Amino acid sequence: MNNTTYSIKESEIERKWYIIDAANKPLGRVATEAARLLRGKHKPTFTPNLDTGDHVIIINCKDVILTGNKLNQKQYRHHSGYVGGLKETSAKVMLEKNPEKAMTLAVKGMLPHNTLGRQMVKKLRVYAGSEHENQAQKPEIWNF
Repeated sequence: MNNTTYSIKESEIERKWYIIDAANKPLGRVATEAARLLRGKHKPTFTPNLDTGDHVIIINCKDVILTGNKLNQKQYRHHSGYVGGLKETSAKVMLEKNPEKAMTLAVKGMLPHNTLGRQMVKKLRVYAGSEHENQAQKPEIWNF
């Protein structure tokens, strides 16, 4: 009996393109599904130490919803590196001015925080509206 685990090779990985429509869906639910696709966890050939995931296009980010009181209470923070350089932006302002960034940050936080995660986030494309420029890749619609 063979007790070895099959591990896929880099040359055997097949990548597809998927579209996720974020309109009227919670931001976190869309982000988790996108992270799952980017990581490749939906495939039987998933290998934790390789990037086996697919390309993901998220459209209609401007129509995403936040449940509860997150719209007013959630804060996005980053630091410039200088003394007193903490910058804060509320979720309401972020979704009005830059909904793509809010979605990208949510997905990025759900991926591994290492070289592999940085490689995976490059396969993510996020658009505020319903138009995208990746028709040539023949993306499939992903329903969840």
